[in-house]
Amino acid sequence: MIFLDNPSEEEKRENPDKVGYRKPPKSTQFAKGRSGNPAGRPRGRHRSAPPYETVLGQMVTIREGGRERRAPAEQAFLLQLAKRGLEGDGVAARTSLALIEQARNRQRPAGPIQFVLVAVAPGGVTCALQALRMATKLDPLRKTARMALETWIVEAALARLPHPLTPDAQRVVVAATRTPQKVRWPEWWSCYP
Repeated sequence: MIFLDNPSEEEKRENPDKVGYRKPPKSTQFAKGRSGNPAGRPRGRHRSAPPYETVLGQMVTIREGGRERRAPAEQAFLLQLAKRGLEGDGVAARTSLALIEQARNRQRPAGPIQFVLVAVAPGGVTCALQALRMATKLDPLRKTARMALETWIVEAALARLPHPLTPDAQRVVVAATRTPQKVRWPEWWSCYP
């Protein structure tokens, strides 16, 4: 039995145009120095709108309190993000607060800042602060225990201030912070823990 492996160099020289197994016709082979894709990649192929823009532009159905309504996907996304933040998801809460801050900065009037003090029943604010992971109750067994602010909320609040705090106010903030040694205090801060 005779096995024919690859053709020898001698056979190749004798029949250069022979077509068969592992010998494609010369006319269909790529010419040296020429691209196999002469047209190249189409221009602007990667410049189209990102996929999230097409998704966020759609209308979706939202169910709130047993009732359904149609809303843009952006609004549904923000509502879901806020809901998750209120349920205790820290990342969602921080993202929601950052988005709210951006919206406020766009709508902020040029006039003076007004502060409104509101009295809240004991436990009302505590529940909200704990759910948003903005503060921690120092004595979890007491219903009206003292709260300590989390590091990230102190940093966010200090970044929003229009002017530096007095040293007395700085001491109050340090005392109300749960882990003041972890806070990245602003440059103007003078009362370090």
